[in-house]
Amino acid sequence: MSLSARARHALVRRRLARLHNLHDFEAAARRYLPRAIFAYIANSAEDGRAFQANRDAFDDYGLVPRVLVDVSRVSQETTLLGQQMASPLGIAPMGLGALWAYRADVVLADAARAAGIPMIMSGSSLIRMETLGGQGESTWFQAYLPAGREAIEALISRVQAAGFTTLVITLDTPVATNPDNLRRAGFSSPLKPSLGLAWDGLSHPGWLCDTFLRTLMRHGMPHFENNYASRGAPIFSPHVNRDISDRGHLNWDDLAFIRERWPGRLVLKSVLHPADAARARALGVDALIVSNHGGRQLDGALSPLRALPGILAAAGDLPVMIDSGFRRGTDVLKALALGAACVFIGRPFAYAAAVGGEAGVAHAIDLMTAEIRRDMALLGITRLDQLGRDHLAALTMLGERGLAQPAATCAREPHTDRPLHDQP
Repeated sequence: MSLSARARHALVRRRLARLHNLHDFEAAARRYLPRAIFAYIANSAEDGRAFQANRDAFDDYGLVPRVLVDVSRVSQETTLLGQQMASPLGIAPMGLGALWAYRADVVLADAARAAGIPMIMSGSSLIRMETLGGQGESTWFQAYLPAGREAIEALISRVQAAGFTTLVITLDTPVATNPDNLRRAGFSSPLKPSLGLAWDGLSHPGWLCDTFLRTLMRHGMPHFENNYASRGAPIFSPHVNRDISDRGHLNWDDLAFIRERWPGRLVLKSVLHPADAARARALGVDALIVSNHGGRQLDGALSPLRALPGILAAAGDLPVMIDSGFRRGTDVLKALALGAACVFIGRPFAYAAAVGGEAGVAHAIDLMTAEIRRDMALLGITRLDQLGRDHLAALTMLGERGLAQPAATCAREPHTDRPLHDQP
């Protein structure tokens, strides 16, 4: 290891030693990253109501522990889509990774594989899918579908040739989201060179040297690599405008077309309505991810945790996963108690990769798995299959009177009149 590499490693170790939960990574990344790039990761749509609702939803439920249980041995291993997982966690797809961390998609995938959990590579990655394809069942590929059957077929053929066996289709991007918050922060896609953007980079020398200049010297200017079957625009361009407005034509027939041609596991992401879950099941997909894109698309969208019971009822025996807003082990266990098969986390792992590379992502995973293990013991369970709705109390609207009822007996699903125990 060279002197500079040893110095970088020591610096990262010291930085990570001060980070004790997933919230800490956000504060560290805010200091480390240029304002525009941090804003891209942290961004939520419009007034942030969906983003806040994702966090507030966890307060709908209280945890009900059992006592005097031998918890000297606790295992959080689980099975998802026929694959053994060391923990019920996964890394959600996040675009433009090479902007916020050196070889971000690679370090995320490597850390996830080492930890025995899945990672979903984004279709908006600045690293070619072929770099990660064929490296094992733990790395999935998420696609944004192009316009036209010929282009769709070319893309999924490329994903298959790259060696991926699980394809995730994100459904909540028919048009580009409102960019007003990003514009205020100086971010666009691609980035348009300006004096303000240049100063933003120069004033963050750690990021400038360890991420941007390092990428330029070793790999050249990053480009959008995976939205279509060929290379896209460069990430810095004064003239190109990249948007996704041409996806608005996509429909269920296009999904049926993909199901016919994709031989691997097909997962639909961003399902919030039970009718869509039922239709996806009839289509023959293999799993669903309940998601509102972390509050980045439609402001005011229903939080995935609140949508989860209805989706589970409509999905039947399909595995139903979830993302958006998860930050603590107790958040994860609440979703699993409701019936989720796995929880994906996005922004905190982007922050972790930014401030610490693969070591940062590994540290974030370790913190979360330690929380889950500790919280399982405090709940009085030693295996995830012991976790159920009797470990939850649905908190009523009469919070000021301190009233709560067990979710497994007579509590109501939030915002419906259906008892929770009537949902599978």
